[in-house]
Amino acid sequence: MTEKTFKTLDDFLGTHFIYTYDNGWEYEWYAKNDHTVDYRIHGGMVAGRWVTDQEAHIVMLVPGIYKVAWTEPTGTDVALDFVPNDKKLNGTIFFPKWVEDHPEITVTYQNDHIDLMEASREKYDTYPKLVVPEFAKITYIGDAGQNNDDVINQAPYAGMTDDIRAGKFYDANYRHPNQK
Repeated sequence: MTEKTFKTLDDFLGTHFIYTYDNGWEYEWYAKNDHTVDYRIHGGMVAGRWVTDQEAHIVMLVPGIYKVAWTEPTGTDVALDFVPNDKKLNGTIFFPKWVEDHPEITVTYQNDHIDLMEASREKYDTYPKLVVPEFAKITYIGDAGQNNDDVINQAPYAGMTDDIRAGKFYDANYRHPNQK
């Protein structure tokens, strides 16, 4: 795990995080650049889902505290507040009713199934939304650099986050030569 002090927006961009919400859901998230994020979901109702090149609004609120927000093609809205110097995060996920009722539809590489996400959003109920506000503990911080397509480029597997935290997944250049 990288030990660094976050002060500027540039300190945050290019950083790879693993965090676990207080409800037990584990997520992996990467600030790919100043307008794009990638992520994998390892625990919770949509575990197995992964996404690359998600457009997002990324700002620094004050030195070392960052706000990231986006809307997915599923209609899910996400707002995350990162406090990486304290290894904390607060997130709120606003799941449309259809995702709560049919989470299995979303458990895929979203980028290959945008049409399905949009069709499901139109076919099923979107309201009432399931609002999941949670605090999380950041359990891994990696300095992957910006626009590194090796950070999130395969489906999650059981034990992946343990492999990453143990230094078994990425090499010294933040690439994973033993891609599973």
